[in-house]
Amino acid sequence: MRSDKKGSQAGFLAPMYIFTLLFLIGPFVYMIILSFLTRAETWGVVNEFTFRNYTRILEPVYRSTVFNSLKLALDVTFLVILFGYPFGYFMAKLPPRKRGLMMLLLMIPFWTNSLMRLYGWIIIFRANGILDKLLMLLHLTEKPLKLLYSWPAVTVGMVYALLPFMILSVYSSVEKMDWTLVEASRDLGAGPAKAFLTVTLPLSMPGLLSGVILTFVPSVGLFFIADILGGNKIVLLGNVIQEQLMKVHDWPFAAALSVILMLMTSLMILLYRKLTGAAEMEGML
Repeated sequence: MRSDKKGSQAGFLAPMYIFTLLFLIGPFVYMIILSFLTRAETWGVVNEFTFRNYTRILEPVYRSTVFNSLKLALDVTFLVILFGYPFGYFMAKLPPRKRGLMMLLLMIPFWTNSLMRLYGWIIIFRANGILDKLLMLLHLTEKPLKLLYSWPAVTVGMVYALLPFMILSVYSSVEKMDWTLVEASRDLGAGPAKAFLTVTLPLSMPGLLSGVILTFVPSVGLFFIADILGGNKIVLLGNVIQEQLMKVHDWPFAAALSVILMLMTSLMILLYRKLTGAAEMEGML
């Protein structure tokens, strides 16, 4: 009887294992092996082991690209926390009817193609666009600003695309909070700020950290936003990988860059698991 049960469980789990092996572990192992091979002179690769693909990343042009990608990811993550945490927090405290309306308004942009939404930012940021006319109408500027194809434009586009993930993560965490703990801290003499820092923020930390992961990890590799709003002036790690694959056809070097990108995002995920594990241990104590 027990053997039949184990056999049925193995049968149910087999498709999951096959899928993981074929579409997750297999491509990742292939990418690592490819990163140590040598590019052929004309097309494809040569089975010659080399570290050259990784040492090239230390060249100034690629080193600055990695640095800029990390800087942009940190800037975007900071801004998303700054705007997304308060939004998700106060949305969770709204009455159910208003909460549902805010959720609907938050999800409506996802019904439109992301490229179309980003092209809308081109209309806003271009010279003599909506933003320029508004600033000049308010006498804040005297001439059109060159915002399109700049670092601020890419940052705004990234924040716009990733902000809902932070809002929803914080909202999910705050909605499940035990508000009697906050009331107890207020009854014991804690002010609003102290109650928030000592009770509300630690309890909502899992949602905040989830939002950070959902923001930081994509922002390191997103390249189509930099292509649309940054032109050829803002080059990120994802742009270099795309160029090496589609134009230069240097697949081993693109694989090495992808491995570095995977390592950076994996470190963030490990840090997230460590922080959430520490938070759960503090909650148990």
